[in-house]
Amino acid sequence: MKELPPPFFERPFWLQLVGGIVVPAVFGMLTGFTLSVNEILYYALAGPIAILGGFLGGVEHRETDEGVLRGAVGGLIFGSFILLGNEILNPDETKAHLPDPQSGLVFVTALGGAILGGLGARFRRRLERRAALSG
Repeated sequence: MKELPPPFFERPFWLQLVGGIVVPAVFGMLTGFTLSVNEILYYALAGPIAILGGFLGGVEHRETDEGVLRGAVGGLIFGSFILLGNEILNPDETKAHLPDPQSGLVFVTALGGAILGGLGARFRRRLERRAALSG
């Protein structure tokens, strides 16, 4: 079996900061920029790529509640920075649909992130149990 990444809380603080805050903020900002430029690219970033990122963020945790919290915070940051990135470009019209009010996007990304983070953590626990039983 391929080795899992080291758990989030066993990493140096600066790596926790980068992985937990900087990555979702930068990715959200880039996604927000695409909201003003290209609908297909926006949906690709905000959909499958963000889903994968939320799940993989959860895989860095051994406990489900840790994964849920990480995903909720990551989703909150991601959604907030989508709106910020879109506002920086200040388009007259976005290429993709945003909910009304736009703050609903932040709620959806936080909730989705929490679910994905919890699923990722549960997946890690299952893989670790299998490795312990077979090894």
